[in-house]
Order: sequence, then structure tokens, then C-alpha cells
Amino acid sequence: MPDNINQRISARIRVERESRGWSLSELAERAGVSRAMIHKIERAESSPTASLLARLSGAFGISMSTLIARAELQEGKLLRFASQPVWRDPLTHYLRRHVSPRSDLPIDLVQVELPGGSDVPMPASSYALARQLIWLQSGELVFQEGDTRHEMRAGDCLELGPPNDCRFINESREPCVYLVVRLNQSGS
Repeated sequence: MPDNINQRISARIRVERESRGWSLSELAERAGVSRAMIHKIERAESSPTASLLARLSGAFGISMSTLIARAELQEGKLLRFASQPVWRDPLTHYLRRHVSPRSDLPIDLVQVELPGGSDVPMPASSYALARQLIWLQSGELVFQEGDTRHEMRAGDCLELGPPNDCRFINESREPCVYLVVRLNQSGS
């Protein structure tokens, strides 16, 4: 399944780019990613990392959740556990599960399992046009929001401020699991 999801994500990136009438070079400039890397991703010759997907989705003006949902989800009010799209970052082995069904509701619910010792940067552009909460289910998480460091324990819930470069950091040896609740203000 991982190869299938990566192929669908690659195809979706190309659709998003082409639907905007952008060249590879234009997307590269907007996302701050090399043209060669985007070319490899669109051809499914390279698997994008979480940070790279965040940059690309930010350039499109949509969330990473929306990008992956558009690649994966069928319409319907019930999204069964076995059908929830799962994606693994090839660099950090971060495991992302899209929990919410595809609908016209402007909300995404995503569960993330972050392995011990992981550090996943996300650019501010990936948080544009959205409000978000992080709800830590298990383990420990450090969420670095600009210059502010939030040390979270199981059960803690954090509302993110205005878009800022950030990092999801698991300084422990054990994985942590958290939910990201994203309210898309533009309906993207």
C-alpha cells in the first residue's frame, strides 16, 4: 500500500500544479523546492518527506491533509479505520493517518505517530488559512512554534497561533501519538 499512496500523492501534486496552470519552475519557486525534486516526485521516482509535502501544499494554498485527502479519499460520511489513508514519511518514519471523512465540512482530523528522536519541521505556509489544535494522546511532544517551545504531555491540547515556522519534536525514546484538528478557514 505505501507505493500506491505515494503514486496517488505524486499524481495529485501534478493535478494541483496543472490545474493552476503552473510550470514545474513556478511551483518550485513558490514552494522553495528544486524543480528537479518536484519532477522526481511527480513521476513517483522519489517519495516526498512530510516537510516537503507541507511546502508543496502551502504553495497550493491548501493543507497537507487536504492534499492527501484529495489523493486518497472517496466521498461518504463514514470513513472506516481500514480505509483511512496512512502515509509514512520516508525520512523520519512519521506515520500519518487521515481520520476524518471527505466532506464539505471545513475540518480535517489527522492522527500522527511520531517515533522517538524525531524532529519534523513544517513551514509557516503549511498553516495558512487555517486554525489548528494539537491534542497529545500518548507520550511526550515538544512543539516549537517560532521562538516558543511548548512541552506537551498526554492529554494536553494546544491551540496554534498565527502561521509560523514550527517543528514537531519527540525528544524521548518512545513514540508519541497526537491528533491535529484543522479548521480550514477558506474551505480548502
